[in-house]
Order: sequence, then C-alpha cells, then structure tokens
Amino acid sequence: MATASGVRIGWTQLPAHVRHAVETILGDTVVEAVSQAGGFSPGTADRVRTAGGVRAFVKAVGSALNEHSPSLHRREARVTSAMPDWAPVPTLLGHHDDGDWVVLVFQDIDGRHPSTPWRPDELRAVLTALDEFAAKATPSPVPNLDTVATQLTQDLTSWHRIAENPPDDLHPWAARHLSTLRTATDRALAALDGDTLTHMDIRADNILIADAVTFVDWPWACRGPSWLDSTMLLINVCLYGGHDVSALLTERAVTHCANRDDLVAVLAAMAGFFTDAARQPPPPGLPTVRAFQHAQATALLDWLSTDLTDR
Repeated sequence: MATASGVRIGWTQLPAHVRHAVETILGDTVVEAVSQAGGFSPGTADRVRTAGGVRAFVKAVGSALNEHSPSLHRREARVTSAMPDWAPVPTLLGHHDDGDWVVLVFQDIDGRHPSTPWRPDELRAVLTALDEFAAKATPSPVPNLDTVATQLTQDLTSWHRIAENPPDDLHPWAARHLSTLRTATDRALAALDGDTLTHMDIRADNILIADAVTFVDWPWACRGPSWLDSTMLLINVCLYGGHDVSALLTERAVTHCANRDDLVAVLAAMAGFFTDAARQPPPPGLPTVRAFQHAQATALLDWLSTDLTDR
C-alpha cells in the first residue's frame, strides 16, 4: 500500500543559522529532535524539546531541496498566522525566512495520525470536526485567499489533457469513459463556488487525533464550498478501503444540502489530476509522490467505475 511519506532531512542536517533561528524563536537550546513521518516535503518535520522542557513542531526547507517548497512554507505561515483562535489548527509560534530557508515553528500537538485503514470511530470524529469547522469558517476568516476553482483550474482539467494523450497504462474503465470524465471535469469547476475556508489537502497524515481533532499543513488553503474538505477526505478513505464510500458521499451531500453529482464530479476531476501527475517525472526531493498519486488515482477510478455504474 502506498503511503503519504517522502524522504526528509533531519534536524542535524539543517544549516547552523537555521537551527539558531529556531532556538531564538523558542528562547532556549534544542536538546532533542524526533523526525515525523508523513507528507512529502523534503525538508525537516521534527518534534523538538528544549533544555527547559518547551516542546514545539518545526518545519524547515531550503530551495536546494526543492525550489517550490519554500514558497509553500511562506504561504502556510501567512494562512496559519491569520487563523482565528477557535480554529482546530496548531498555533504558529514564529517563523524565519532568510530568502532561501523558510522555517515554521508551531505549537506541538500531543496527538497521533488516524489509523489507516480508517477506524469507524476516528472517521466519524474527523468528519464531524470538518463539518463543525466548515460551519464556523463560512465566510472564510482568512482574508485574500483564492477560490479553489481559481487555484486549481489547471489540475482539475487534467482529463482534457489525458484524452489528447492517454498513457499506455490508463485505467481500463477510464479509457472507455473519457468523455464522461471530461464532462465531470467541467461540472466540477462550476460546482466549486463558495466562501468556506478549505484545507484542500485533507489526508490522515495531515490530521492529529488527541482530545480533539487538529488539522495541520495548510499551504493549499483556499475558499470553496462547505462540503469540499469532507469530500476530499473520502479520497483517503477510498485509498485504504474498509468503508462504503458511496454511502459516505451521499451523507456528505445531505449534510451540506449539496447535489451529490457535484461531489462525484470533483472526485472524478481529482482522479484525473492524480492520473496526469503520476506519469510526470518525480519533482526534485520528492521521489515517492508519483507512486502515491498513482495509487490514489487507481482507488478513485475503481470506485467511480462502480458508483457511476450502479446509479
């Protein structure tokens, strides 16, 4: 089973001036750092402890590891620093940007990622937390965010590119239904209006469960419909199996008074994005991401082939 886990550097591999910047933010010397699994950034993701017992979560990346990753950290700093106090998001304690290395220092959450395959109780807790967040985060409390349709138009129109140049290993059902999938792409873009603050990258590795549910890693945040994040979570549920994704999708539509076909269209468009992205060369520093995208595409298309046939 493909996992959402890349190849990271560790705390000791950071330049000395970057480690010093973290210690300046924390006001103490870091004496312990434990690398965390999950996610694809080639930089650090460490839970650290200082000599005085202060704990924090540190993310740091430089442009030599991947030229696009520092800009994602900058965007995450902007989004998380604007979050309201009630948001189930770790507090940004400080950040450092020297033009090359970008460092984010967050409150450490003493939690764990949900189990995969998803446990029913944890899935229900996360869906409830997403619904509650969507209700409070409409309109978006973070200013000046793009809509999801604006931010992801290129990604969500992937079936049009695939139809022009299908890969040799294209999923057999998708190869027979390219016209349907292209139509779904157009419907998805039209369905994404909304002013709810959305995470847009909800997976088990971007969620922590403790006394409450916390959502981490916000560089892709944008504005969209209230049902978007809980629908996107079903990609992860679909990947790991064990649940009736069609029934869950119907529930999402009813909960948010949405048209179920719009939600299906968004998942179909995401399957196209994963299919198209998976055939590209791996980005520098992210050698495992293409296999994970391929696995998500396959899981979604297997589900779509059944869901669209049964209705």
